[in-house]
Formats: sequence, C-alpha cells, structure tokens
Amino acid sequence: MGPLQGMKIVEIGGIGPAPFCGMMLADMGAEVTLLHRLTNDAGAGTLGRYEIVNRGKQSIMLDLKNPTAVEVALKLIARADAIIEGFRPGVMERLGLGPAVCLERNPRLVFGRMTGWGQSGPLANTAGHDINYIALSGALYYSGHGSETPFAPPTLVGDVGGGAMMLALGIVAGLLRARQSGKGQVIDAAVTDGSALLTALLFSFHQAGAWSDKRSDNSIDSASPWYDTYECADGKFVTIGSVEPKFYALLLEVCGLSDDSDFADQYSKDSWPLAKQKMIAMFKSKTRKQWCELMEGTDICFAPVLDFGEAVLHPHNRERNTFVEAGGVMQPAPAPRFSGTPSRPASSPPRPGADTRPILQSLGYGGAEIELMLSDGVAGCTSDVESP
Repeated sequence: MGPLQGMKIVEIGGIGPAPFCGMMLADMGAEVTLLHRLTNDAGAGTLGRYEIVNRGKQSIMLDLKNPTAVEVALKLIARADAIIEGFRPGVMERLGLGPAVCLERNPRLVFGRMTGWGQSGPLANTAGHDINYIALSGALYYSGHGSETPFAPPTLVGDVGGGAMMLALGIVAGLLRARQSGKGQVIDAAVTDGSALLTALLFSFHQAGAWSDKRSDNSIDSASPWYDTYECADGKFVTIGSVEPKFYALLLEVCGLSDDSDFADQYSKDSWPLAKQKMIAMFKSKTRKQWCELMEGTDICFAPVLDFGEAVLHPHNRERNTFVEAGGVMQPAPAPRFSGTPSRPASSPPRPGADTRPILQSLGYGGAEIELMLSDGVAGCTSDVESP
C-alpha cells in the first residue's frame, strides 16, 4: 500500500543520496526496481541485509557496458513513471541512457538526476562529498562552537536533507505534472542547491540584520544559555531550547533561577556569557537521568541526547514505532505517516540481482533468452554472484 502505489520507479544503482530517495519512494508504496551493475562497482549491496536504503526494492543486475543490457534498461524505463540516477553529469548519456533517449522512449518519464554540484557550473564535473557541498552552500558555516572547527552530522544536512529529500519532492511534483500534462521532464537536484535552501530561515534572519556572521553569537547557535547542549554529571548530555518567554520562565522556575538577575533579561546578549557558565555548572551537578526526571515531559523544551541504541528504547519512540525491525535489522520506520494510505512496513533489501529472472520475464524475454543473457554476462542474478 502507500500513497505512491502503482508508481514504477527505476533506480540506477549507486551511493549517496540517490538510494535514500529511492527508499523514500519505496516506503510510500512505489515499485522501485534497483538496477545493480553486474560488477557491483557502484558500491550498492555491499552491506547486505543492513543496506537499509535498499529496503522495499527489487533488484536486477545488468552490465550497462553491453548494448543488449542497455536495451533491457530502456525497456524497463519505457514502462516506468520515473528514473533516479546519481552519476556525474554526462555518465548516463555515455551509457546510452541520457534524458533525450529515455524521454523519446517514454515522453511521460520524470528523469531525476542527483548530483553534488548540479548538472552545470564550474564544479559540475569534479568529485566531492557531503562535507564539500554543504561547505560551499553556507550550510556548514554555523555548525560547531565559536572558534572551533565547523562540524555537521555526517550526511544529514547535505546528502539526505539537501539531496535525497529534495529529489524525492521533485520527483513527486514531476509525477503530478506528468499526470496532468502527459509530459515528463528532467529534475536537476544538487546537494549544494538543496542544502542552501535549508538555510532559508537563517538567511531571513541574516538579511534582516538579526543574525551575526560570527558563530556562537546568536540566540539559537549555542550563544544563549537557553538554547544549547549541556553535559551532565555522568558525562551524558541534554538539550535545552527554551526560546519562547513562557518556556524560558518555566526553565528558570524548575532550575531555581527565577530570582537570579543574570537571567532576568532573556534576550540581553551582555548577560549570556555569565548565565551560560552558571547553566554549565548547574547541569554538571546532576546526571542525565536526574535531569530527565525533572524536565522531560514539561514545556521547558527539553530532550536528552541519545545514541542509536538509546533512541530505539525511548518510550516516546517505542509508542510511535519510530524504529522497526525487519529481517532482524533495527531501522528507522518510514516517514511521514499517512492516515488513508499508510506506508508499507520496511522489508529487507534484496541481494543484487535477486529479481533478475522475473523482471526479464515481465519484459517479455523467454527462458532461453534469459539464460543466454546470464551466460553471456549481459545480466546476473543472485545465484551467479557471491552473497555480499
């Protein structure tokens, strides 16, 4: 089931944000056919059953350097609603699977292209990774404290937030337009563009003169005492985000600081340094568990900092089934949630080529043709390759 039930997506196997985008669409009910390269040189499938981004997909393995395999891919694409690819600009064209060729076969096709730098620009054909893309877009600059080296959570801001999710939105929007017009189009999703877009709220503050160019000098970038992460007596951490005055007042009340003059004016930057030092000392006086007992579930805007194992076990996450187990692997559940067309539960990722034979059959190839493709190295299936 799911809101995208009936949609057929072809995903060209790769790494980075493109597989995450495919996972999101599969979670929402789309039939995602993952085209693994026969040599597996794209890196996909190396984690086996732990390759969570491949859950819910089916897999065919083809040697795209072989013209016969390219024709098989084009047949898949001809019946698809969308394609996802994450190569450098020009790679799909050299394979014979560029947008012009695919849209000629299937004018309604939404051709989703995922890159770091985009399809154009001086850096378009250079290598890069998440950290480079978010550095160029400005998204990395405000991470970290003060004069410390900037640091952002790996992959989350760039590959996932600025890349995969932007491409998923673009593909769904393209599908809606194709349904109305009968015409497909190319989606150019770049991590630099997407991660830049994620800074829109901060950009608003900055353009209005309400956001400093200095790191750790703004209300919600760890400068204020009421929006930061604090270490506890046991070496674990908690977060405070008491932005609104009524939540700030509650924070002071619970902490016994309501009458402390250093906390009287919430938005006075002059008082922040001393107030911050008092907060640091205060949180170090109790364990994380003790602070949770005092603050969790209140309107202080509080949460403990949990590792993956702790997050899975937290009562709120357990109540909402935020994490699920599939095939013996614990993993984040599909999101967001739909009341009328629930996303299907996560299923185990396929081994590369696990569905090669049935997919070829569905394209009209006979048994003898399929066996010849397998023996000639045009295609591969699970029985022909080692388990990852």
